[in-house]
Amino acid sequence: MKIWTVMAQKGGVGKTTTVVNLAGALTAQGARVLAIDLDPHGSLTSYFGYDPEQDAGSVHDLFAAAATNEPCDITKQPRRTVVDKLEMITSATALVSLERRCGLVKGMGRVLTRQLPKLAERYDYCLIDCPPTLGMLVINALAACDLLVVPMQCEDLALKSLDRLMRTLELFGNSSGRRLPHLIVPTMFDKRTRASRDTLLSLRCRQDINLWPEVIPVDTQLREAARLGVPLTRWQPEARGAEAYGRLLDTLLNNRTRQLRLAEGAA
Repeated sequence: MKIWTVMAQKGGVGKTTTVVNLAGALTAQGARVLAIDLDPHGSLTSYFGYDPEQDAGSVHDLFAAAATNEPCDITKQPRRTVVDKLEMITSATALVSLERRCGLVKGMGRVLTRQLPKLAERYDYCLIDCPPTLGMLVINALAACDLLVVPMQCEDLALKSLDRLMRTLELFGNSSGRRLPHLIVPTMFDKRTRASRDTLLSLRCRQDINLWPEVIPVDTQLREAARLGVPLTRWQPEARGAEAYGRLLDTLLNNRTRQLRLAEGAA
């Protein structure tokens, strides 16, 4: 099972949309996919019609059990979605206090690393949706994954969060002893606005990031798909946004860019 973490240190940049539509595109190709919602806000959970206020059977159970050395069977936690071959482990608002309650307990940064292998034969891919703040939940997602996908909204405030992200990756690499391959994905690009064009140009001028050469455009159909609770990549695969996510998936699957070969040259 390949594990991809979708993370950005800013809210509203398209993390959940990216998880949903990559998952939808993968299932359209016949892959078995698990999506995990680590964000206490529960956007991914709500997307598929579950209530993050109901924490029973959620990912919160995994961390609460780990903090008290109690058993918790992750194999019983995935829930069905409306998408064939896509299941998910829901979030819970109780996660918001998890750091304060359990953050100092030994081993809490590797809960997912220990649990996810139990599902390795059941799914081909696992996609993890992260909160925008750095903490124990994000550390879990980074430690467990093979690849980090970073949606970056094409506007100035999102661009300013990029330096924080790169520092986070450097700190993670120093502490874990491995350099995590990552791909920055420009999202919500509107070619009509100067802000979008200038932000994209700034991204393309940076030498310290691994940037996907294309963009995810603004597409109102993405919002409509969210209202319906389905991935646009399954509902209207010919839509602009869906086609863009399809090309992103091709890049991730085929390793066609130097970004995804990063680990080969990393010392």
